[in-house]
Amino acid sequence: MAEPIRVAIVGGGIGGLAAALFLRRAGLHDVAVFEQAPELREIGAGIQVAPNAVRLLRRLGLADALAAVAVRLEGGWEFRRWQDGRVLFSQPMGVEAEQRFGEPYYVVHRGHLLDLLRAAVPAAWIRLDHRCTAVAEQDDAVLLRFANGESARADALIGADGIHSVIHDAILPPEKATFSGLSAYRALVPAAQAPEIAHRPVTTLWLGPERHLVHYPVSAGREINLVSCNPAGDWREESWTAEGSVEDLAAEFAGWDPCVQQLIAGVSETKQYAFYDREPLAHWTRGRVALMGDAAHPMMPFLAQGASQAIEDAAVLAGCLREAAAESVAPALARYEALRRERASRVQAASRESRHHHHLPDGEEQRRRDAAMAGEDPVGHNAWIYGHDVEQDLG
Repeated sequence: MAEPIRVAIVGGGIGGLAAALFLRRAGLHDVAVFEQAPELREIGAGIQVAPNAVRLLRRLGLADALAAVAVRLEGGWEFRRWQDGRVLFSQPMGVEAEQRFGEPYYVVHRGHLLDLLRAAVPAAWIRLDHRCTAVAEQDDAVLLRFANGESARADALIGADGIHSVIHDAILPPEKATFSGLSAYRALVPAAQAPEIAHRPVTTLWLGPERHLVHYPVSAGREINLVSCNPAGDWREESWTAEGSVEDLAAEFAGWDPCVQQLIAGVSETKQYAFYDREPLAHWTRGRVALMGDAAHPMMPFLAQGASQAIEDAAVLAGCLREAAAESVAPALARYEALRRERASRVQAASRESRHHHHLPDGEEQRRRDAAMAGEDPVGHNAWIYGHDVEQDLG
């Protein structure tokens, strides 16, 4: 019987931890997650977990833990006009959608999702304060070196290290990023300081000329997550931790509906980051090394599928490695890429296309958009995303 393979995962975020859990479920137990930070934590921000990811988390035994900290969407996605709050389109994600897709749709604080994943991963698998600085592919293994002077060998290396992936740069040519001209403000508002409309279990998108604003409750309803998308001005930093200006956020949405004004008035601090667009990668794998999540398919945020697609990657990756021996790691990783790249790239492209749709100036094209939205099938909207079970792709 072949020896179990050794798997190294670089990156202890949502995708990396999910990969560790799916590998354990697949029977692989020689797994190490290397995280550069001295502790696992996420910034204060919301994240959406759609039915396509919830069904996978349920198979990890995490559905109850997720339900305890998240908010289950009832009204789903609701698009409103920037000036007067008129509803342009409403996509219910309650009972009707759950019957169609088999799972609910949740919104959750990123830190709470990270915490429940971390709690399920064996503590001995997580190596903090390990910033990967070099990768060397050898005939029979991959050698990793870290800034703290340590090194590690693995049969398979998974790069789950995000949009500025060290593992990507070690195996693939540098990736060209195009500045989108857009940036985002993110903030959490105490529910007591938010307008009543923001308390509802709904992802609300306010669409206006050249910008939009999204809000939904998180932390079991105790906080409201707010995120904008607006012209970047002079801002160029692509960082989730850079401090933004509350006054600048308010100025971006001056003159919008009073509910938007009231929500922004409850913001005490905000983060700001710039959006950079990237073309789908030609390859995600090389030999014993594979990329996943934002390292493989960074997305514009307009479909809120970044985390869900990373969780899909994790499930398929583990399924492909389940029966692999040390000498068959490369073909197993190539199969993972073949199963995942087309779907993830399609989601990536659809996310990009939503920019024009959301930011139309008032006028004839905007009125045609609004009329088209009103005529859509509300439950079937994005069914190709939510209804797909990636583990069935494994055969």
